[in-house]
Amino acid sequence: GDSDGHIGLGVKCSKEVATAIRSGLILAKLSLIPVRMGYWGTKLGAPHTVPCKVTGKCGSVRVRLIPAPKGTGLVGSPVSKKLLGLAGVNDCFTCSIGQTKAMGNFVKAVFAALNKTYGYLTPDLWSETRLMKDLYQEHTDFLANTGAKDIHA
Repeated sequence: GDSDGHIGLGVKCSKEVATAIRSGLILAKLSLIPVRMGYWGTKLGAPHTVPCKVTGKCGSVRVRLIPAPKGTGLVGSPVSKKLLGLAGVNDCFTCSIGQTKAMGNFVKAVFAALNKTYGYLTPDLWSETRLMKDLYQEHTDFLANTGAKDIHA
């Protein structure tokens, strides 16, 4: 992660440690995802937490990320704190269920939850809608104007 809203996860196994680390780093760069940031309460300052409650699942592990007030910090296990910190989230509550000792599944569940932050469409992501005149109204106005000009000429 770059601590600015992007994180990637790469898992690789190999006969040599150096090869596994190098391949894992390449896979992490290929699986880079944006992490959406949000506010808790008022929208003062920079976004500091997740935008809404999100849940990620891998294996038997379910991780729920809950928005937290500014100044709370990252509340959760050291693994989730590390991932959320690398993603740039400053304040967040975490809740986990399942066999969280399985480190691979736990990390993948946190990554899946962070991946879902852009899956929820909130009003600030809605595209602006332009209200146009009805087709009949537009042509009625046009015909009314041209008729008025011919009479006065």
